[in-house]
Amino acid sequence: MERDPNKKTVFITGATGYIGTRLIKRLIKKGYPVLALVRKGSEQKVPAGAQIIIGNPFDARTFQSYIPAGCVFVQLLGVAHPSPKKAQQFKDIDLRSVKASADAASAAGINHFIYMSVAMAPVKLMQAYQEVRKEGERYCLTKTFNCSFIRPWYVIGPGHWWPVLLLPVYGLAELVPSWRKKTRAIGLVTIKQILHTLVNTIDQEPLPQRILEIKEIRSRR
Repeated sequence: MERDPNKKTVFITGATGYIGTRLIKRLIKKGYPVLALVRKGSEQKVPAGAQIIIGNPFDARTFQSYIPAGCVFVQLLGVAHPSPKKAQQFKDIDLRSVKASADAASAAGINHFIYMSVAMAPVKLMQAYQEVRKEGERYCLTKTFNCSFIRPWYVIGPGHWWPVLLLPVYGLAELVPSWRKKTRAIGLVTIKQILHTLVNTIDQEPLPQRILEIKEIRSRR
């Protein structure tokens, strides 16, 4: 697919991850110019068609100069397979990287920052993860660019199907009024829905702040 000169460049962190590689393929197919930030040694993991940027995602100085003014910046980098045992990793990886990205993106003069956050559900089990993502959102809002926050809970898809086993539990919880609200707050979304949400958000004109919760993500087919 040839690049469309009318499409804004998309700069992506977490480009070699579960969502990142799939998103890049979709964007390339739609004619978007894509810049993929990766560490040295991971170049071969980036899908064909993207321009590779070698840098340290925790140090804005190593990639800031490669970010085009007016582009769309997509922050996907984070701890793989989040769990309550990874509270310190959330701070060391998720929070540090989003702050570095926001600093670099703001200095470069981007137009739209899209952050893969998490549903702010009333669940104590993943409170550390939620707090880090919430702090990341707050930090982004201190910058001069438009922000979109996408808030899934768990994304199911190839290699990530185990939560499907919980669907009967979700169905039962829907029948109990006192459980219904909490259950919906941690609803599952598919990788297809997440990718459609990301592409649609990139396609749209940005707002100063846009939040896409599970309900909105599920509406993407």
